[in-house]
Amino acid sequence: MVQLVPEEIQTKEVLHWKGVHLINFSDSACSQKTRIFLNLKGINWTPHPLNLTQQDNYKPWFLGINPRGLVPVLVHDGEVHIESNDILYYLDETFSNLKLIPDDDREDIIAGLDEENDLHLDLRALTMRFVLPGFLARKRPEALSLYEQSENIINGEVDPRREIELSFWRTYAVDGITDRRAHEAAQNFFAVYELLEQRLTHNRYLCGGEVTLLDIAWFIYTQRLYMAGYPFAKLHPKVAIWHAHLLLKPEFANEVQVSTSLKMIASAMQLMQLITSSTLSHIANF
Repeated sequence: MVQLVPEEIQTKEVLHWKGVHLINFSDSACSQKTRIFLNLKGINWTPHPLNLTQQDNYKPWFLGINPRGLVPVLVHDGEVHIESNDILYYLDETFSNLKLIPDDDREDIIAGLDEENDLHLDLRALTMRFVLPGFLARKRPEALSLYEQSENIINGEVDPRREIELSFWRTYAVDGITDRRAHEAAQNFFAVYELLEQRLTHNRYLCGGEVTLLDIAWFIYTQRLYMAGYPFAKLHPKVAIWHAHLLLKPEFANEVQVSTSLKMIASAMQLMQLITSSTLSHIANF
């Protein structure tokens, strides 16, 4: 579990925050997952919006809370938690009124979340290729410079995640997301969704008859991939039905609302991709 000790927190004001606070970005997949989790649990929490399009996550105030520069960040009575799945494990243990990681399914859910986490950069790649144009997605050199030069100590050690993030954004600045990278990411998702399709053959939800954290996590990924043009109805019809059912729940639907401007941008990109035969389905050979 990733948790900053007080000595590693440079933005000291959060040490005095009482209650549950979530620093998050509206369109961040990990932020959406955490907000749905909080809402289903019925936890009272205070939102602190952070604008990633303005690259606020690379400013000293935020890097003083999370050297990784990633959202969300949970602050609970002055304790800082910075990795989304670790945040959810912590919340489920601390607020046990409704268990979204039931004991009987715990190992299965943790394994599923590890798999989801391994695909995070694949989701980002498909988002940057098929949902967001480069002028919105690329990081400014001065912002990356601030990020690279800031303190990078977590749990007393240099955090290797910094180099992973820098490598992604440097490569994206030069090459964007290539056809090969997009194809690889889409095929990685296809393999996992084939397994989820099997899970849903006899179950309403991914672990049985009740919603768990595994449903929340894969709902968010599915929602994002729909925006990228992934053909769920064609490839994984049971997943498509499961997703539509969850989208009827306000705790889910309210947290994945997309702004009108982003809808227009995504629609324009998909039209251009259709005209140029560069849609996700075309690139992935679906």
